[in-house]
Amino acid sequence: MSPESGNRAEQRRRTESRILRAARRQFAAAGFEATTIRAIAAEAETDPGLVMRYFGAKADLFAKVAGVEPDAEISGTPSEAAEQLLAALTHKLEEQPLDALAALRAMFTHPAAATEIQAAMSARQTQAAAHLSPDDADLRAALISALTLGTVLSRHLLRLPALDTATPDRIAALLRPAFHHLAYGTPRNAEGRWDVRDSYDE
Repeated sequence: MSPESGNRAEQRRRTESRILRAARRQFAAAGFEATTIRAIAAEAETDPGLVMRYFGAKADLFAKVAGVEPDAEISGTPSEAAEQLLAALTHKLEEQPLDALAALRAMFTHPAAATEIQAAMSARQTQAAAHLSPDDADLRAALISALTLGTVLSRHLLRLPALDTATPDRIAALLRPAFHHLAYGTPRNAEGRWDVRDSYDE
């Protein structure tokens, strides 16, 4: 990479960071419907066209700052997929920007925002389902997604007692059997019972 191309890449990263910070503040303050690309661009001190070039339409940008953009790509066996989904949850539990949480609140009051979050979560579920065992994979991926969203909102937005003070690793450890159970979905031993112990020791 030439010095010139390296400088351009760094400049783009800085611009994207400014846009994301501005978008979080704008969506948190004004909500989804009242926020405009022009207002975000003005706060980020950049051109509205550049905002759309980097992040797409307003709905795409909202999904990004609300924390529902796709995580790292899921791959491997059902056990490996379960661990990757747990790692993504742990990351969300470690740090969730307050402005992103405020943006998430918009999904309860703005139908357009709820539609975008639903679309983003559906895309994530489809990716996860492809790496779970096949029976009812779509349903089980949806249940994992529901567990993830519910845990994040209960910790950061509702601040439920015990959940808001537990370490992310402890929460992930308690949820691990459920994630692995959902990754496989069917009983795995001779007695027709599902043994959580062998699912992540393979």
